Amino acid sequence: MAEILLTHSYFLRFDPKEFRAMMPYPPLGTITAAGVLRSEGFSVALHDVMLSESEDEIGKSLDLHRPKLLVIYDDSFNYLTKMCLTRMREAAFRMAALAKNRGCIVAVFSSDATDHLDKYFQHGVDFVICGEAELTLAELAHSLLRDASRSPGEIAGLAFTMEGVVRRTPNRPVLKDLDSLPIAAWDLVDLDRYRTAWRSRHGYFSLNISTTRGCPFHCNWCAKPLYGQVYNSRSPQSVVDEMRFLRDHAKPDHLWITDDIFGLKPGWIETFAKILDREEIKIPFKCLSRVDLLLEHETIENLKRAGCQTVWVGAESGSQKILDSMEKGTTVGQIYEASRLLRSAGIRVGFFLQFGYPGERREDIEKTLLMVRECAPDEIGISVSYPLPGTKFYNEVKARLGEKQNWVDSQDLDLMFPGEYHPDFYRALHTLVHTRFRVWRGLAAMRKFLKTPSDVKKPLRSVASMMYHGLTLPYRLRELQKLERMGTHASGK
Repeated sequence: MAEILLTHSYFLRFDPKEFRAMMPYPPLGTITAAGVLRSEGFSVALHDVMLSESEDEIGKSLDLHRPKLLVIYDDSFNYLTKMCLTRMREAAFRMAALAKNRGCIVAVFSSDATDHLDKYFQHGVDFVICGEAELTLAELAHSLLRDASRSPGEIAGLAFTMEGVVRRTPNRPVLKDLDSLPIAAWDLVDLDRYRTAWRSRHGYFSLNISTTRGCPFHCNWCAKPLYGQVYNSRSPQSVVDEMRFLRDHAKPDHLWITDDIFGLKPGWIETFAKILDREEIKIPFKCLSRVDLLLEHETIENLKRAGCQTVWVGAESGSQKILDSMEKGTTVGQIYEASRLLRSAGIRVGFFLQFGYPGERREDIEKTLLMVRECAPDEIGISVSYPLPGTKFYNEVKARLGEKQNWVDSQDLDLMFPGEYHPDFYRALHTLVHTRFRVWRGLAAMRKFLKTPSDVKKPLRSVASMMYHGLTLPYRLRELQKLERMGTHASGK
């Protein structure tokens, strides 16, 4: 039995694109909250839905542990939860109903719940935790399970209903001393299940850690409902200590550092690399950064020294006009230079690309395609502009949004406001860019192999992919041109 059962609402199976990729990570935010509750003396259990078949499976955990409080605590370190996918919202509603049927109090923490309080309260949720959540959750648990003399209305960062009216308490200040948090409750996670999924599909096992919270930059489409416009960092030593713990207890082959921006604080990466050297801890990792930060003094060299294998950057567009409209604060030239320097250091490069931003025309799209071809990233991720509440971008297009305002899953790619082109144009563009990318990668692999022959298997796979996608390329181009001729359309909702 446990007083508190924690779960989350991201089901990999309900997100077809991510399910095919099969790169599951444990709910780091959820088990961090579990660690905080434990440190406060509560007995906790975890129902991890990442690899579950359906929402109804939580019924067994509810019956086994008979908790007084169910907390649907989404992993805010997983960027997919920030997309507020409606399929996961439905899953949260179903699990809340199952818990309420068993007499549980239900609290929810997620970007989606923060943006849509009414919807969650209409589906039986008792409390929504808003903003940074661990301390608010701990105080709520004390109020509900230990000390009824303190009303939830006295707890900062909380929303609830009273006499049918939504009440929201003052915001809680963000936590600055991240080192004060206890280690995540990794023992609650079935790591063998994750290890099997990773190694059977990819041949290695990756786990996730976080070193910071928040982002101080001003990209006007980026939602920040939890931490706001702030940036707080753990100490390099605390991160190394966690890496040692994971190495000794979970034995991952690789780490994903989940930060929106890794190592922004001056000197942080250099100190981190030195400590890793001193303590002889080296686990290859991937992280996210900005191209302008990568060009600062010895950043890339220190990333390499620390064991960085891949850096993903928000390239977004090859058109400076679009980057400026987004208030990205970076230049196309910086994208080219950062890509070159990363490659020279032996670090793989990933590009996040975004199409459909207001004002983007075909010539801007072609500049992005040219950038991808010339910079030759190792991986790409493609999306279309997605208006989320609380952003300047959302406010600019809000009046033009249709009834649908959230994607169903991450491959939805619906442009939910009247764009420069028909919504189907952007879906066809997504496919075309991936097709061209595989052709370009195959050509590059062939040239490299002819110049310096090595292991033939990898080049052969790239060449085979190139040939297959090359055959489909004329059809993809014709389809895109046909959709372009349809003109500038609203989404039709």
